[in-house]
Amino acid sequence: MSLLDVRNLSVSVEDLEILHGIDLKINKGETHVLMGPNGAGKSTLGYALMGNPGYSITGGQIYFNGLEISNDSADKRAKAGMFLSFQNPLEVPGISLSSFIRNAIVQKTGESIKYSEFKKELKKNMELLSFDDSYKDRDLNVGFSGGEKKKAEILQMLMLKPSLAILDETDSGLDVDAVRTVSKGVEEYQKNQDGALLIITHSTRILESLHVDYTHVLVKGKLITTGDSSLVDEINEHGFERFM
Repeated sequence: MSLLDVRNLSVSVEDLEILHGIDLKINKGETHVLMGPNGAGKSTLGYALMGNPGYSITGGQIYFNGLEISNDSADKRAKAGMFLSFQNPLEVPGISLSSFIRNAIVQKTGESIKYSEFKKELKKNMELLSFDDSYKDRDLNVGFSGGEKKKAEILQMLMLKPSLAILDETDSGLDVDAVRTVSKGVEEYQKNQDGALLIITHSTRILESLHVDYTHVLVKGKLITTGDSSLVDEINEHGFERFM
């Protein structure tokens, strides 16, 4: 049984169909990359998988851990073990980064967490991401740079330990050093053998140090082809011209 099983999925935004008949299977422990030119519908797929109410499923089904979740709320999908990082993370005044993460863990697991254990793991993951310790007490993403916001997203992923992490353009707008740091966090997540990744990107920088099992190309809302990691190298060299 696949962890994620997307069957003939079509998605519309404000009566405009963006995705057309998407089929996608992701198994535990696998890393999948979704690539395509700007406007192909890559982010739309991420939002639809996570249950964003602005994206309407007009056909097909989404199964997660064997259960159909096509009509489930984003909150329910998160509790089931799905995670989505955003291209442009929102600022949340009035709640600190550490409080936000701790509350999210409690909401996901339904269990309390010892503060000493939480603090120890938070410190370890912040050090891994070269994230200044002071940021844990700052309001979530308020005044953060683009790179710091992306680090905060990866920190949440490491702390929440989702079964499936969907990373939407995580390397967008980052300099070379920031991409390397974020990649280090994604590598750490990959060490969780059951954790699966769907990395949505039109670039290849974040993939350079990561193991990739499958690469999918999305063009004009349709999955055109699927290959292995060598497809990333081909796209990096020649672009998407042959798929258009």
